Parts: sequence; structure tokens; C-alpha cells
Amino acid sequence: MLKEGQAAPMFVLPDADMENVDIAQYQGKNHVILFFYPRDDTPTCTLEATDFSDHEDEFSRHGCIVFGISRDDCIKHAEFRDKHGISVGLLSDSEGVACKQYGVWQLKEVDGVKKHGIVRSTFIIDKQGVLRFVLYGVNAKGHALEVLRAVKELNS
Repeated sequence: MLKEGQAAPMFVLPDADMENVDIAQYQGKNHVILFFYPRDDTPTCTLEATDFSDHEDEFSRHGCIVFGISRDDCIKHAEFRDKHGISVGLLSDSEGVACKQYGVWQLKEVDGVKKHGIVRSTFIIDKQGVLRFVLYGVNAKGHALEVLRAVKELNS
């Protein structure tokens, strides 16, 4: 698992429109917020993605760009975005590359069955490419505001 102060792992992933996004392109320009979530169109994941979208303007005012990442494919991301009016970028990590780099792909127990899955987690990468906020095992309710508070502290 990653820790604050480490260099953020860089990656290139396709978004919901199948356009490649290289997070390294934001270095020197924006803080990058990455929130990893298990699956599109589930109640908790929808709450988290719409919550970040609802606060996107405020994140932008603080120099941030926000991306949600799951292992769902680009088509599912596009359907999810369009169905729920999600405005933040959704990146498809179908091969699990970024999930493994960020340590969010973990063995979980769900209803007594152990299997690998994404542990809901959020990271803030500053303009220099350094992790400034690392949180594993996120509770989605109210989380976007928690991250916004962290961004405000980062900028002060």
C-alpha cells in the first residue's frame, strides 16, 4: 500500500469515450484526485461518483482534476456516466494495472467468500506528482467533501 509523500505511480488508461488519459500530463498543472471504486452502477459506487461530480466545480477552483477508476470497460463507464449524469472522468482499468500499482486490488471477503476486488480508496496527487492524501477503505457517504477539505489544506 502507498503512503503520503511517495511519488505517485503514473499510468495511461482509457476513459468512457475510449480516449487515453495519461495522468503524467497533469504534472505541473493540476492536482489529480483518483478515487478507485468496485463497480459501475451499484448504489454505493453511484453515490460516490455523483458526489464527486456534484463538487467538481469546487475541485476545479482548487486546481484539481478528478478521475474515478474501476475495472469496468469503457462502454459500461459511458452507460454509467450517461445514466447518472456523472461529470468527472471515469477511467477503465480492465487489466488492473493501476489497481495493482496503487495497492487497491486486494483479497476481500464478501458474504463469506474470499475473492480479489477493489478496496474503495482515494488519492490526491499534487502538481509535482507526489501523493499528498492516501486513504484505503473509504466510506463513500460524505467522502467527496472530506477530500475537498484535504485539497483546501493542501492549497493553504
